Amino acid sequence: MLAPIAAAVVVGFLGWAFQSLKPPPPKICGSPGGPPITSPRVRLSDGRHLSYREVGVPKEEANYRIIVIHGFDSSKDVNLPVSQELIEELRVYFLYFDRAGYGESDPNPSRTVKSEAIDIQELADKLQIGPQFYVIGISMGSYPVWSCLRYIPERLLGASLVVPFVHYWWPSFPSRLSSEGLRKLPASDQWTFRVAHYAPWLLYWWMTQKWFTSLSIMARNMKVFSHSDHEIIKKWMENPDPNQEKVRQQGFHESLVQDLIAGYSKWEFSPFDVKNPFSDRKGSVHIWQGFQDGIIPFEINRYISDKLPWIKYHEVPDKGHLLIFEAHLCEGILRALLLG
Repeated sequence: MLAPIAAAVVVGFLGWAFQSLKPPPPKICGSPGGPPITSPRVRLSDGRHLSYREVGVPKEEANYRIIVIHGFDSSKDVNLPVSQELIEELRVYFLYFDRAGYGESDPNPSRTVKSEAIDIQELADKLQIGPQFYVIGISMGSYPVWSCLRYIPERLLGASLVVPFVHYWWPSFPSRLSSEGLRKLPASDQWTFRVAHYAPWLLYWWMTQKWFTSLSIMARNMKVFSHSDHEIIKKWMENPDPNQEKVRQQGFHESLVQDLIAGYSKWEFSPFDVKNPFSDRKGSVHIWQGFQDGIIPFEINRYISDKLPWIKYHEVPDKGHLLIFEAHLCEGILRALLLG
């Protein structure tokens, strides 16, 4: 009698576990029952669509064309505090886009670090912004910049990595430095990044279970933000972004989970394998890091810049993770990239 009961319990547990680990089907924009398509999109060679937003002077009249790559749990609707006066002075065209699975861009089940660069290249070609362009990557959106530097360097006129993502298991990276950087983070973040790297099949369950915190920023742990970050967040709360609800609309797994899996997967290269794309032509690469950033350990990006002296490193003493959303710093980042 006990054996059938035990077998039923085991089968029931396995069924529950399977359902918990398996994400629900994505809600593709424009599909029956899915969110509506409200933004312009381009069709890529693999049939997926990328949604985009254009800001600034018309691309045909621009002196500078910049592709802005949003970070984690964000979208093409991120607003950089760039004055209209600066846009007109420099004649800048900005191209924002939803990375795969975010907002209104189709998910990419085969998403990798390399596919991010290929998406950017195709987007530029479809919109005919020219054979070369600038890129700015914000936080998690900086791993696509590393990908561009590795895989399509000939397409770049310059690149800025702002409070850039770091991988704690980059090949050829000093394990001591990576371990020390990881230990600086909240315990919840440490374990989430380990799961993303070592057990990606478990990450959806890990980030959706209710027993413990998976990521401090998703739990609104304000301790990871600096005083200057708090001031920015306060302004955001006073004027909430109406488009924020669209960020994950196609699925939590398709946006946030796949982003973490791609970022913390096993890379084919490390930053030290990247060559200076501007050794024989005009252009520059910049890293901007807040010294008080509680999300990205400054020591790792400082180390990368020390080992790659062709990268111009800017460490801002009293700023945190949201430094690009301060107007004077954002404009400084632009001027350094375009005019420096």
